[in-house]
Amino acid sequence: MSSTSLERETVLLETDDNGISILTINRPDKLNALNKQVLDDLGDAFDFIEKADHIHLTIITGAGEKAFVAGADIKELSTLDKQSGEQTSATGQSLFNRIEQFSKPVIALVNGYALGGGAELAMACHIRVGTENAVFGLPEVSLGLIPGYGGTQRLPQLVGKGKAMEMILTGKQIKAEEAQKSGLLNAVHSTENALEKTKELASQILKNSPQALTASISAINAGFRSNGFAKEATLFGRLCETDDFKEGTSAFLEKRKAKFTGN
Repeated sequence: MSSTSLERETVLLETDDNGISILTINRPDKLNALNKQVLDDLGDAFDFIEKADHIHLTIITGAGEKAFVAGADIKELSTLDKQSGEQTSATGQSLFNRIEQFSKPVIALVNGYALGGGAELAMACHIRVGTENAVFGLPEVSLGLIPGYGGTQRLPQLVGKGKAMEMILTGKQIKAEEAQKSGLLNAVHSTENALEKTKELASQILKNSPQALTASISAINAGFRSNGFAKEATLFGRLCETDDFKEGTSAFLEKRKAKFTGN
């Protein structure tokens, strides 16, 4: 039995009797794409989870069967300039850093496309489980951008520098099996069994000392501190004023191939 703990415009939070909450990004008509509203609602959800003594672990997933989160909202992105671009990147980084450093375990259940900001959200979680139709990609270079919510920092930590360079510079997508081999996914399950299997993993985790879990998360993260996040935000903002960015986002919205000039 589960009860709805929190409901916002774009997220739903339900918690079962074992203290496992399911946080669902609920924009299936937009493939759960991240916009300002989603980021704000996710922030509210983690405020709630942090204060809720009955919640011990959170599983993040996406509504529907097609996507976990299919990237950022390109229409919203296309309006950015240097200052607002840098601020947008810093805001997303702040939320995802909070998830990465969250005192209670957070598992991403990647049920379909995890592209751009969706891949970055999954990478910020402590563990990632995928369905057989999970797809990861960081296609920002095709828009004249770079990953701006921590992707340039977390992807190399998970898959190694060489694989991260390949994925980011090509913008190519990888399927669940390759994602697991690369270290992006801890496990892959059928769509029918994925939630049950993820809850089994959650139950294994919750048999252990809550204080030890919090300390483990903090200690592991301490090995990956870097000023690279600030560099990422600066470069993201700078790219928002290039002709290539304007061309890349326009081409995406107009459903045509971009013609980049290097300006």
